[in-house]
Amino acid sequence: MMTDPGAIPLGNATKDRLNSLGLKVGQVVYRCPKCISIKPERAHHCSVCRRCIRKMDHHCPWVNNCVGESNQKYFVLFTMYICLMSLHALGLVVNHFIHCVKSKWGMRPSLPMGPAEMQDVFHLITTRWSTEDECTHFSAPATVIFMIALTFEALLFSLFTAIMFGTQVHAICTDETGIEQLKREKPTWAKQTHCMAMRAVFGSQFSIGWFNPLVTPDVSSGKTQSCMYSV
Repeated sequence: MMTDPGAIPLGNATKDRLNSLGLKVGQVVYRCPKCISIKPERAHHCSVCRRCIRKMDHHCPWVNNCVGESNQKYFVLFTMYICLMSLHALGLVVNHFIHCVKSKWGMRPSLPMGPAEMQDVFHLITTRWSTEDECTHFSAPATVIFMIALTFEALLFSLFTAIMFGTQVHAICTDETGIEQLKREKPTWAKQTHCMAMRAVFGSQFSIGWFNPLVTPDVSSGKTQSCMYSV
């Protein structure tokens, strides 16, 4: 949310700045007419942030920030860990339900259960589950509602973040941002291999730091930001 996605400085397309680039014959520089900034290759203007972002993938309303060159690692880890935590919560709900059925409800269901068995389980939940049971500290109806709500929430978030995680990894491996894929832009850059594309986002060498959101990836080595185009 607070990380820089790779924003171009506002209003840097001044006459002095353009003269300092030392343009040769046949070279041009693109200037964004909205934020008056020099627009590097593969940069796009975000209408929400009102500035150009290097390798902008999309603007995420959940984190209120763009996903670009400088913070894509953090967004990928964010979606991955949210998905894992949602699956963990779903597993806890299922385990808690099975534990209560076996220990307190006095039945050992055979899987898969039919409609009649499910009705028996619901009957036991609403009639025999007391507040002194170790399965719950709430009333039976409230506990059932909590479990259903948590199951729905865990399924929803795990599915959503799994899809986002998959699309981000696919975009990294194909070396195309989400905007470039939607616009079907013809690549004007030399595409990297899957391994080099992952290193460009997560760091130069594979390590445990790839999975640590507190580690800033070293993605600047050997990278040039082209802003001059030959015509």
